[in-house]
Amino acid sequence: MTKLDYIDQAPEGPALTEYDRQHIKLYMRLLDAENDGASWQEAVEILFQICPDSEPERARRVHDSHLARAHWMTQHGYRQLRRGLPN
Repeated sequence: MTKLDYIDQAPEGPALTEYDRQHIKLYMRLLDAENDGASWQEAVEILFQICPDSEPERARRVHDSHLARAHWMTQHGYRQLRRGLPN
């Protein structure tokens, strides 16, 4: 993943976006990192290639917004995603 592949603030709101569709793997990796007990600093450095020491506010915003969206996907977004898939 490169810095050009994501936006600093993940989408918000009740609708599944094209960005969400394109970043499902990223969301899963964030959830896996959280489940494995990885620190947010480690996750943001590996997944987003942002140094939390040199850009602490941006790093935290990017991580937290994407992790929140990943959780939203597990609770709500997956239903919309499923509706878009053929049976």
